Amino acid sequence: MRPGAKVLLGFCLAGIVLQPMPGQPQKTPEELRKETLEACAASAKNRPSIEMIKGKVDQACNLLEKGGKAAFPKFKGKNSDFIFCGTYIWVHDLKGVMRMNPAIPKMEGMNLIDVKDGHNKRPFSEMNRVAKEKGAGWVDYWWPKPGLTIPSRIISYIRLCKVDGEDMVVGCGIYDLPNAEIDKLIK
Repeated sequence: MRPGAKVLLGFCLAGIVLQPMPGQPQKTPEELRKETLEACAASAKNRPSIEMIKGKVDQACNLLEKGGKAAFPKFKGKNSDFIFCGTYIWVHDLKGVMRMNPAIPKMEGMNLIDVKDGHNKRPFSEMNRVAKEKGAGWVDYWWPKPGLTIPSRIISYIRLCKVDGEDMVVGCGIYDLPNAEIDKLIK
């Protein structure tokens, strides 16, 4: 067989292998959202540490820098390593457009740069500022816990990452830290 034919055959076989298995329907965004919220609730009995949050964001950035946006599905659903201790990883860009949010997929594609948190703070604008100036850091704001509607104080660790050649902000937050600990992190 000629070398070019072998390459073509390899791509064809890879296309067949990578197709969804018959009888294994793809999950809808709503099904994945529900799984994500259930996984958040089930894992919430353990509280994330500051080091754990930073480690997961770093791990997510490494995955996204290697796999690009094609890795977004790995952040959603009950079997994701990025849904843990009642929290999850999200990704937005420097324009403020939410690119991936497993708990609120309806936000994906929305520009949130001017969204205020109820205390007149624009968290996504602030996250982008920190990402551009420092590369990574902590931002505090008010946001509903997964599955709830009433905002609680949260502090999120964010990091600037290259995803398919584009700068994006990867983040993960911790709720219910004492105010003194939050104040220490943001200084």
